[in-house]
Amino acid sequence: MNYSQTLEFLFTSLPDFESKGVMDYKPGLDRIVAFCRHLGNPQRNFFTIHVAGTNGKGSVAHIIASVLQQAGYRTGLYTSPHLTDFRERIRVDGEMIPKQKVVNFVDKHHDKMVELELSFFEMTTAMAFDYFAQSDVEVAVIETGLGGRLDATNLIVPVLSIVTNIGLEHADLLGDTLPKIAAEKAGIIKKSIPVIIGEANPRYNEIFEQVAASNKSKVIYAEQEFVCEARQQGGERQHFTLKRTRDGHQFDVELDLHGEYQIHNIITASAAIDFLHEETPLTISRRAFLAGAYDAAASTSLRGRWQQIGESPLMICDTGHNAHGIAYVAEQLKNTPYKKLFCVIGFVRDKDLAHILPLLPHDAHYLFTQAQTARSLPADELAAKAAIYGLQGEAVSTVSEAVTKARNLASSEDMIFIGGSTYVVAEAL
Repeated sequence: MNYSQTLEFLFTSLPDFESKGVMDYKPGLDRIVAFCRHLGNPQRNFFTIHVAGTNGKGSVAHIIASVLQQAGYRTGLYTSPHLTDFRERIRVDGEMIPKQKVVNFVDKHHDKMVELELSFFEMTTAMAFDYFAQSDVEVAVIETGLGGRLDATNLIVPVLSIVTNIGLEHADLLGDTLPKIAAEKAGIIKKSIPVIIGEANPRYNEIFEQVAASNKSKVIYAEQEFVCEARQQGGERQHFTLKRTRDGHQFDVELDLHGEYQIHNIITASAAIDFLHEETPLTISRRAFLAGAYDAAASTSLRGRWQQIGESPLMICDTGHNAHGIAYVAEQLKNTPYKKLFCVIGFVRDKDLAHILPLLPHDAHYLFTQAQTARSLPADELAAKAAIYGLQGEAVSTVSEAVTKARNLASSEDMIFIGGSTYVVAEAL
């Protein structure tokens, strides 16, 4: 198979939750454990950091990976979903896995993958582990796909586990309350391996503490380790003044990721990096920390986090796609100056729109649209649901048409926001 044929096999032959939804979700570790055993358990060849959470886990994972690269470690990074290129999911020192490596892996292990009935995510996870081992990676940052306890990434034994936060998402798979979802995310906690909680919440703290206690693992609350004393947005970067609480030491950190919500992510990443330096074999200097944050997005090619893609009118896209993430986006929109706001918005079918739509600004003109994936909610259905919550606009059948129409409607003093779904942002980019 060539690369195009390989991708076709991956996306059409293997069960794929991301594009097809709940019917193709295959929880459990038996298949991935068996396949990694077939590969020689490549995931045991390097240190790992495991990152879960409802929102922010991608940003936190990329920041940590960038810092580790600056510290001189050959660093693997495994994230999902991708925006425009499948290979974005698997990176070594910021570089995507080569196309030929993808083809070779599938050619070599095709029959075993079919025999084990692997899902798309299981195959991708195993491919990442195998490529990292081949590439002599020293430490890898591994982001969970969905949940934690039954996620395919959960066969690793990391040096640190991280849960960024908990919000309502995938209630049909993970549970319909924060404590239930927290219990699933807490499933990444391993025996005697500390866990960092990015955003504490009395509604779920006890869940993590109970699971950690049963595993004799320490719980570290990031917000108790670092405090943000000041934040400024300046040009291409945000500037944070962070104080480490144990000794009062201050860090002036510049981050090339935008969005007010990044304050939570830089605190979580800072607590993780501090722990890795103090409590594991990894050595991370202050210089590496500051340099890694300074170019976190650039060195890891992270996109879609309050990313500016145009000016006059200002155009921003963001991949926040659940109630927890949309709440942050809505707050940021409220604090952004514009004459008139146009929103290009689309969602997948399984989103709980009753909790999401009321959060969106009522003073905007909406172009309701749908990405080219089977999971997309049709634009006219979204428009009808949005009208119930007082959101006014029009249905546009494709993302490209919706973005073009927004550009035509907007003046230079207006703002266009694109989001609601990772797929919508991907097509806009």
